[in-house]
Amino acid sequence: MDYAWSFGALAPYRALIARGLGVTMLFTLSTVLAGVALGLVAGIIRSHRSRWLRLPAIAYIEAFRCTPLLVQLVWIYYALPVLSGVALSPIMACFLTLTLYAGAFYAEVFRGGIEAVGKGQWEAGGALGMRHAQTLRSIILPQAVRIMIPSFINQTVMQLKNTSLVSTIAVADLLYQGAVITAAIYRPLEVYTVVAVIYFAVLFPLTVAAQRVETRLGTHR
Repeated sequence: MDYAWSFGALAPYRALIARGLGVTMLFTLSTVLAGVALGLVAGIIRSHRSRWLRLPAIAYIEAFRCTPLLVQLVWIYYALPVLSGVALSPIMACFLTLTLYAGAFYAEVFRGGIEAVGKGQWEAGGALGMRHAQTLRSIILPQAVRIMIPSFINQTVMQLKNTSLVSTIAVADLLYQGAVITAAIYRPLEVYTVVAVIYFAVLFPLTVAAQRVETRLGTHR
C-alpha cells in the first residue's frame, strides 16, 4: 500500500478538534456526576429490604443495562418527544440518555459495594442505637466506597468512550468534528488516527489509575 500520510493537513483544524474534545469531556463530566447521584439513590433502593421499593429500581437498572446505548439514545431523541409532547434538543437528549445509562451501572456498583460490607456492621450500628439510614451513611457507605473505587473508575472510562455515540444525532463532540474535518479535507486515515490517539491519551491514564488503585486496595486487604 503506497499511501502518502499528511497529518499537516489537520493543522488548520486544531481549534475544531479542541472544541470537539471539550464537548466530549463536558458530556463525560456532567453525565458521570449526574449518573453517580442517580446511581447512589437507585443502588440504595435496590439494596433495600422492602420488595416493593426494590422492584422499580430493578426495572430501571435492568432496562438500561440490557439494551444498547445507541438504541436508547435514538429512542429518547425521536420517540420520547412523541409520547411526552416535550421536544428535546440533541444535547438534552444525549445528556438524559447518558445519565440514565450511567446511573444504571453505577447503581450496581453501589449495590455491590454496600452488599460487600459484612452484616455485622449493620448489627453494630443497630447496637449503637442508629437507624437504618444513619448506619448506612456513617458506617456502611464509607467502607463500601473503598471497595467500589476500581469499579467506579472503570465505569467512568466506559462512560467517556460511550460519549462518542452522541455524534449520531449531530452533537459536535470529538468524533463528530472528525467527520466534519474528513468531509472538508478527504483525509479519513489521518483524521481518525488523530481522534483515536486523543481518546487513547485521555483514557489510558484512567485505566492505569484503576489498575493501581485496585492493586493497592488488594494489598491493604
